[in-house]
Amino acid sequence: MEKTHLFHAPYLHAIARTIFVAAGTSRHIADDVAEILVKAHLAGHDSHGVLRIPAYIRGIDSGHIKPSAEPEIVAETDNTLRVDGNGSFGHYVSRWSIRKAIEKAKTSASCCVSIFNTGHIGRLGEYAEEAAGAGCIGLISVGMGGKGAGPTVPYGGSQGTFSTNPIAIGVPTGDDTPFIVDYATSVIAEGKIQVARSKGTELPEGCILDKNGAPSVKPADFYDGGALLAFGKHKGYALAMFTCLLGGLAGTFDAETGRMGGIFMQTIDVNAFTPVADYQKGVRAFLDVIKATPPASGFDEVLAPGDFESRYRAERLKNGIEIPDTINNQLQECADKFNVSIGEEIIQAEDKVRYQ
Repeated sequence: MEKTHLFHAPYLHAIARTIFVAAGTSRHIADDVAEILVKAHLAGHDSHGVLRIPAYIRGIDSGHIKPSAEPEIVAETDNTLRVDGNGSFGHYVSRWSIRKAIEKAKTSASCCVSIFNTGHIGRLGEYAEEAAGAGCIGLISVGMGGKGAGPTVPYGGSQGTFSTNPIAIGVPTGDDTPFIVDYATSVIAEGKIQVARSKGTELPEGCILDKNGAPSVKPADFYDGGALLAFGKHKGYALAMFTCLLGGLAGTFDAETGRMGGIFMQTIDVNAFTPVADYQKGVRAFLDVIKATPPASGFDEVLAPGDFESRYRAERLKNGIEIPDTINNQLQECADKFNVSIGEEIIQAEDKVRYQ
C-alpha cells in the first residue's frame, strides 16, 4: 500500500488556498474553492479533493481558468437565472449561483439556473447540501455530449460520446444528515480512477473498457485511450442524455456538430408547499423506517443517501484526511512552482474556526 500523509482539514484548506493565491486567485475565491475541495474529502469523496489542484493550476497557466473573474447574471426572471461564469473557477461560480437560486426560491417558490463559461465545478453534492441546509430541495446536473465529447460510451455504442454527466439531489431533513444523492451517470467517476491510480490499486470490474473495447480493471488502460461504461445500461445512458438536454438551456449547444451540454441547477422552497419543519420531520421518519429494514445477507445495515457522507465527515474532522504520497508530492511541486511554503505555519485562526 502506498505511503500516505495525514492532514487535518484546516491545514489542507490552508495549503490549497496558499497555492491558489500564489497562482493569482483572489483571496475570497481561493477560500471558497479550497473549502469545497476539503469538504469533498470530509464527505469521503477524495476524487473531488486536492488531487485536482495540479490540473487547476495548469488551467490557470493555459488561460482556461481566469482565477479572479467574477460571475454575472446575463438574463433573469422572477424564478430563473442565466449565469456567465466569465471563465472563473467552477466551484466559486456554482456556490455563488446556488446561493442566488436559494434567495430567489424563498420569494418565488423555486428557481432554475443555467450556467455557462466556467470550469469543473467539483463535487455536485456540495451544492445539493447547501440547498437542503436552507430548507430547499436542490437539483444539480452537469452534462456534455456529442461526438468526441467524453469517454463514456452510449448504450450499444463503441466510442465515447459523453462526459461522466453527474446528477445530485438534496432534500432537507432538519438535522446534520440531509438526504443527498450524488453520482455520475457513468459506472465510475473519472476522479475515482485518478484516486485508484494514485494509490496503485485496481478498479472494480464492469467500469471501464481498454482502447480495444475489452473490459479492464487497470486505471492505466483508461488513460491509454480507454472508455467508461454508463451505469444501468440503457437507464444510465438515458439519464446521461438528459443532463445534456438540461445543460443546453444555457444555450450551450451546436446544431452543426450535434454537441449539447452545460450546468443546470434548481432550488425548490419546501415552505412554498408545506411547512418545512413538518416536512423535515416527515422526511426523517420516512428515512428511518426504510433504514430499519432488516439487512440482507452480507450487509450490516440499510443506509439512506447522505449517511455515508455524514459518517465520513464526523470521522475525518476528528482524525484527519489521508492523502497519498503521490498527491502530496504534487502539492509540494505546485508550492515550489510559486516559491511558497506549505508548512503548518500557513494555518490561520479562521481556518480552524471554519472546520470546528
